[in-house]
Amino acid sequence: MANVALARVYQQSFESHPYTTLAFTNGALNALGDVVAQFTQRVVEDTPEEHRRQRKYDVPRTLRFFAFGFGMGPLIGRWNFFLERHFPLRPLGGANPGKVSLRALARRVGADQLFMAPIGLALFIGSMGAMEGRSPKHIEERYKDLYKPALIANWQVWPLAQLINFRYMPLPYRVPFQSTCGVFWTLYLSLLNAKEDEIQDRKEAMERMVK
Repeated sequence: MANVALARVYQQSFESHPYTTLAFTNGALNALGDVVAQFTQRVVEDTPEEHRRQRKYDVPRTLRFFAFGFGMGPLIGRWNFFLERHFPLRPLGGANPGKVSLRALARRVGADQLFMAPIGLALFIGSMGAMEGRSPKHIEERYKDLYKPALIANWQVWPLAQLINFRYMPLPYRVPFQSTCGVFWTLYLSLLNAKEDEIQDRKEAMERMVK
């Protein structure tokens, strides 16, 4: 009953304020992914136990993930509207009107992965670097280090998730479904980003010592 009530509240919110609803939903789930990532880091980190205990929870980091998700939610929503209009899954005429075309579904997933996936990843790396106060040089280094492996990992995971999303999820629930699956993707990106942070922090410390 609670799930039904929550879905009803979400549906009503989406119908009255679609982009605000998507922004908060995506931001909250993105933040959840970073929460999971930070606790996971404590478990899997290859450091002495006392160092792991001393590591404090990084609240600003989670807020950065919330801010990124908040900004991306409406953008992904607009993208889904675009796909719905320009990549329809059900042909209007023909022998099976109303039946989902697998070819059309493949085209929609392909468009999503070839256009939105690279753009979203580029926005993630750039915005995280900017919110952390990194210099343009450091952000450029992040693109060189992170973009290609993260994009390849994306193409190994997201096509299947998006195929299920586009095929079975009603339009209002596509961003929440994607964000829910994205909790695990955010876990991956958060760990990847944190590792790059440590590398860049060590480089900066060494540069200051040399100077």
